[in-house]
Amino acid sequence: MSLVTIVIVLIVVGFTLWLINTYIPMAAPIKSILNLVVIVAVILWLLSALGIIHGFNIKLK
Repeated sequence: MSLVTIVIVLIVVGFTLWLINTYIPMAAPIKSILNLVVIVAVILWLLSALGIIHGFNIKLK
């Protein structure tokens, strides 16, 4: 996976999370859980995309 693809995915995920946090009203605990889940998922995907962990077969085409 190219570095450009990784950067684009990180920008899109970050922007989407910012939009959700800014414009969708929700309770603070739910917002914190959502942020945590998205961050953990992105970290796992990034580690898999960089080849550091091999347990995930998530590929963007």
